[in-house]
Amino acid sequence: MKKLFVILTYLLLLPGLTVLAQTKKPGANPKNKTLIVFFDGLRPDYITAGQMPNLFAFKEKAAFGANHHSVFPTVTRVNSASYATGSYPGTHGLLGNAIYIPQVNPNAAIGTGYGDLSKIPAATRGDILTAPSLGELLESAGERMMVFSSGTTGQAFLQNNKVSGGAIVNPDLILPDAFKAQVLAEMGEAGKEDFDRHKWVTDALLKYGLAANGPLVSAIWLSDPDGAAHENGIGSPEAVEAIKFVDEQFGRIMDAVQKQGLSDKLNIIISTDHGFVTQIGSINLTEFLIQEGLKKDKESDDVIVAEGSIYVKDHNPETIQKIVTALQEEEWIGAIFTKAAQEGDVNGWIPGTFAFDAVHFNHPRAGDILVAPAWNDVKNEKGFAGTDYTKGKAGHGGSSPYEIHIALFAKGPDFRNGLTTELPTSNIDIVPTILQIYNIPQPAGMDGRPVLELLKKLSKSIGKVKKESLKTEVKHPWGTYFLTLEMSVLGKYRYFDHSKTERVFSK
Repeated sequence: MKKLFVILTYLLLLPGLTVLAQTKKPGANPKNKTLIVFFDGLRPDYITAGQMPNLFAFKEKAAFGANHHSVFPTVTRVNSASYATGSYPGTHGLLGNAIYIPQVNPNAAIGTGYGDLSKIPAATRGDILTAPSLGELLESAGERMMVFSSGTTGQAFLQNNKVSGGAIVNPDLILPDAFKAQVLAEMGEAGKEDFDRHKWVTDALLKYGLAANGPLVSAIWLSDPDGAAHENGIGSPEAVEAIKFVDEQFGRIMDAVQKQGLSDKLNIIISTDHGFVTQIGSINLTEFLIQEGLKKDKESDDVIVAEGSIYVKDHNPETIQKIVTALQEEEWIGAIFTKAAQEGDVNGWIPGTFAFDAVHFNHPRAGDILVAPAWNDVKNEKGFAGTDYTKGKAGHGGSSPYEIHIALFAKGPDFRNGLTTELPTSNIDIVPTILQIYNIPQPAGMDGRPVLELLKKLSKSIGKVKKESLKTEVKHPWGTYFLTLEMSVLGKYRYFDHSKTERVFSK
């Protein structure tokens, strides 16, 4: 009887033992958890004691990446996908907030909301992103990630597009479906106003993300101050109010971390997707191409524009040359990129352009031309420097330092709190850093690097940064177009700092 009891006990325990054995993978059950916080459109000069007291206080004690970079093109969905995969657009294939996938729509660019993105796998018989994301890598290590976002469904979805063992909580998108009923029953519907959405996702993070049985990695993305700045301008009363409100939500998170005794058990990494500039343009790319007779009309498929990307039907070289020549004369146009004549070339095949590879944009989904607006250091009426010639009130997407240069903060048990590094970092380095913390192998194709200089376990020398200027020019009957790319180079890692254009007109 005693022997039978022992056998039965063993059989009852066996399923639990089997599950435990299955989770014993590299990185499983680590001591500390990680929280990623993104404030959408956060310029570094927004972070003041008066305007963002909670983030300012965090900054004072955190490790600080003083030379941190947004990924170009400096738009939200590109940076969402880039941080999530630890890779550039040339690797993950999400090239803009609008993208051209001819298998989905042969006649026009599509948006990057969840609905449009969901059409890509069936249409292309491939993945939405052509690089694995943090969620997938965590799942392979027996862990999970939860995403909380008050912004667009696309931005939320791209942070964990396979929803690998985790979840996405957004006012307009909750995945997996099995989790949706629980969230709505326990949280209710989010309000329609932006501030209601920010509070709702913060509540959700506090309930599910910071729970004792919560995921190893949580990410919260607050869609302001981006939305308010787009609509009302940088430094407007509405933008300032939005900045203060999202800072209050961050304060609530920090209060919960302290009250739950998580301060020495939780790493917090803070970044943004891009900076911001004032916009003073009067025409956009599509309008210009139609005006110049280089595109038939807005609906024509001879030339398709997806934000700054231009796709020419059948890749007609004569048409591509004509478009680039016309753009190089326009003072509102900045950097222009084309495909390289040969693999590895830094210059594009059209004179006076750089190759996509120079800014990590070379992907089979890329168009024929990539364009950024010209910019300058002019201040707006509120005293914020940085202006470009995009049509609008305020925004981002270009290659100015005001859009590319952002702030990185990290604080927690695995970081060298209070340390500042001047070495270049990027949003693509966030995931490699997290993988390093949990001893999860970094995929060979991942572009980013672990920011070892900010980690307590500094395993090797980082090296020294050097500045590099890439220059090209082309002469036209009207004068000369000059283009410069400024780069920060750290070993094999090349960070795009900004571009600059100049035109010298013939007398």
